[in-house]
Amino acid sequence: MIRPRLIFIAFAAALAVAPAAGAAAPPERLVVLLERERSDAATAVAARAGVRPDGPRAPQIGLVTVTPRPGETMAQAARRLRADPAVASVEPEGRMRLRYVPNDPALSAPELSPRTPGGTTQEWWASPMGLPAAWDVTRGGGALVAVIDTGADGSHPELAGKIRDAVDLDETFGAGPATTDEHGHGTHVASLACARADNRIAIAGAGLNCGLLIIKSDLSDSSVATGIVEAVDRGADAINMSFGSEAGRGSAALRRAIDYAVGKKVVLVAAASDGVLVNGDLRPVAEQGYPSNVLQPTGTGASLNVGRGLSVTAATAAGTRASYAGYGSQISLAAYGAFGADGGPAGLLGAFPLEKTELESGDHPCKCRTKINGDARYAYLEGTSMAAPLVTAVAALVRDLNPDLSLQESLRVMKQTARRPGAGWAPDLGWGILDAGAALQAAKAMDRTKPVSRLRITRRSSGGRRLTVTVTGSDRGPKGVVSSGVARYDIFRSLPGRAARKVATTTTGAAVQVSAPAGGASFFSVAVDRAGNREVKPAKADARVG
Repeated sequence: MIRPRLIFIAFAAALAVAPAAGAAAPPERLVVLLERERSDAATAVAARAGVRPDGPRAPQIGLVTVTPRPGETMAQAARRLRADPAVASVEPEGRMRLRYVPNDPALSAPELSPRTPGGTTQEWWASPMGLPAAWDVTRGGGALVAVIDTGADGSHPELAGKIRDAVDLDETFGAGPATTDEHGHGTHVASLACARADNRIAIAGAGLNCGLLIIKSDLSDSSVATGIVEAVDRGADAINMSFGSEAGRGSAALRRAIDYAVGKKVVLVAAASDGVLVNGDLRPVAEQGYPSNVLQPTGTGASLNVGRGLSVTAATAAGTRASYAGYGSQISLAAYGAFGADGGPAGLLGAFPLEKTELESGDHPCKCRTKINGDARYAYLEGTSMAAPLVTAVAALVRDLNPDLSLQESLRVMKQTARRPGAGWAPDLGWGILDAGAALQAAKAMDRTKPVSRLRITRRSSGGRRLTVTVTGSDRGPKGVVSSGVARYDIFRSLPGRAARKVATTTTGAAVQVSAPAGGASFFSVAVDRAGNREVKPAKADARVG
């Protein structure tokens, strides 16, 4: 939900400098720490191990870097060094890298609105919400965000090449296809989620390289319900709904569509209420209306594991709830939706179509426009409508990075990693303000992939009753997720007409002795990783005898 504000400011966008490319790969080295912090010890240790000091050294802390002698591996050199009593530790040298920062100027260009605090950038919400840290984990190229809204201007430079699919379910907002937006709301929302990054133009979307599925809707129950189903069937990771009613729980059709998305593990995100108008002022309310109150029903916000999606309220740059934004037990968490200070930018900067548009009922055009390098296709808007797509985009990054997570795990990781001054849930911001970097780091460490293994018989005794078996296996999860590694292999034996029973366990897969009765037996292995994931029992035995 949205609140336009008036602003007449043109910006001069600063261009980011691209990092140098084509540099030679650094040498592989070992970092050695000595037991004694003496400058003469390093030379002696290197001579005894037959390695060459190479690179920085800091005798004050006993540090020296070395390279192996020609023709040998790092592991061979490390073994000799570790055998020296003068050596405290030996490690392969790691190498860090510069934090990724897209070249979109709004990330660094100063915000020039009147009475803006010094150091405020045009995309002021990116850094405090942890987006650069999230982009270091994943750039989101495989993520797909569905935006059910008023369409989106597909010709806008921030959306060009980002719309992977579009569906028109609108009979009210305009006669154009889904890639047009006579209203403006949908274009702004879509850009906050997935505006094109690294194009040296204005903003970068929260989901960086994510793709968009634009569903133009007239916001009727049937249109929204159909839009949800279309989004699920077309592969959306998360669905944004920056709209809602004042009360009620929606139609049975809408609730069934939400059930359909939940069953397919798609994250649903809805904007909380932007309040009700009382004597000309917007007053916050505890009833968020549907679909928000269907995703986070009354009384469930404080329950970490309860909810069918995320109901999002708006926070200010100061970390407080926006004065008009919804609160209470139907709130899951918050994201930035208003600057909130007396002065400063009039909301979040995003893409906006050129056509005359209406953001609220009536015939008044949007008075929220601004220019970026002379381009008037931008606007400042504030509201829970602007907060929701930031959450949706990050949810899509989580789902794309670690598709093995259950829906509840995806929702929980977003809530558990949110930032707030105190721990736990509170009515104003729910579980806190979204921290994208923390959410992605947590999802990266959640190994939910089952390991795999295979057993082989490598030797039989002369009588055939004693067997030696070995097991090989692996624990590989989705790219970018840290696998916990195989903890053990359970070895099972099945006799004719009997259920399989575990007969041995090995932690390394090394040779294990098992017996085979005269009537024959079948054998298979089941791997278990350190996260507790257990391999599914194979449909066929790995090996048989007799």
